[in-house]
Amino acid sequence: MSNRISRNFRNIFLVLVAICSNICILAPAYSQSDIGIEFKDKGQIVKTLTLSDLVTAVPAASLKVFEIHEKKDHIYRAYPARALFDKTFGNEWKKAEEIVFISMDGYQASIPVTKFLSHDAYFAFAHDDSSPFTMTNILQNNEAVQLGPLYLIWDNMQSKVLLEDGASDMPYQVKSIELATFATRFPNLSPPAKASAEVQHGFFHFRKHCMACHTINGEGGGKAPELNYPTSVVEYIKPEYLTRWIENPSSIRHNSLMPGLAQEIPDRTKVTNEIIAYLKAMSTTKRSPKRQDID
Repeated sequence: MSNRISRNFRNIFLVLVAICSNICILAPAYSQSDIGIEFKDKGQIVKTLTLSDLVTAVPAASLKVFEIHEKKDHIYRAYPARALFDKTFGNEWKKAEEIVFISMDGYQASIPVTKFLSHDAYFAFAHDDSSPFTMTNILQNNEAVQLGPLYLIWDNMQSKVLLEDGASDMPYQVKSIELATFATRFPNLSPPAKASAEVQHGFFHFRKHCMACHTINGEGGGKAPELNYPTSVVEYIKPEYLTRWIENPSSIRHNSLMPGLAQEIPDRTKVTNEIIAYLKAMSTTKRSPKRQDID
């Protein structure tokens, strides 16, 4: 009797394993092709497109880039960003100030429209060799990450400016693309009135290198901790450790997934000091966080 029961449990277990295996195999393909990517203008949805829709929306191309996250050349299949913006927003996108990209992991990059008008950007959706659309991100302690549904890349092979930007404007797992005005979209990120030039420069650097992951007064990315409210990082981290944390997080915390400030950035030490000056100024301007547009 006990042997029969054991065999029955074994058979049930094998069936469940088979079902789970099929689900695990099918889930990535289903989620990638059917996730709806939202295109918004000042918070209002203009269009929602899946990867299947994009196949007929704009022509894809193979693009070789220097993959900053892996420090090597790589070839992606991708859609040209300007052509996709034209298709979804019309010419109105060129009059916007910023384009905000929200990722599935909480990352939220806000990139000036002028950069898209000056440089060629693409939305990668696959590796050119048809391998799984993933990456080993050496900037984040070799974290294995999914890149889909869309990954914003730049034609950077011949551009010193783009290479110096590091990975700051390269969000992956993009699920939402929104035209916005920075001050309206992020009103609680601005430094106090009459802030010094150093603080203003720090604000610019924070926008470019930090706010995609971190929030100030509840505004910014949802991937990493809030830095200002209710207690600022400058109030509980000594200046020398805060500098190390920005430039080399792994020297403070083993296995940290936070990437350090890119080595390619010109005047890197000055940039770090200006970011800290901005954080100090914001510690006197604490505002209660409001609900963010991040799932």
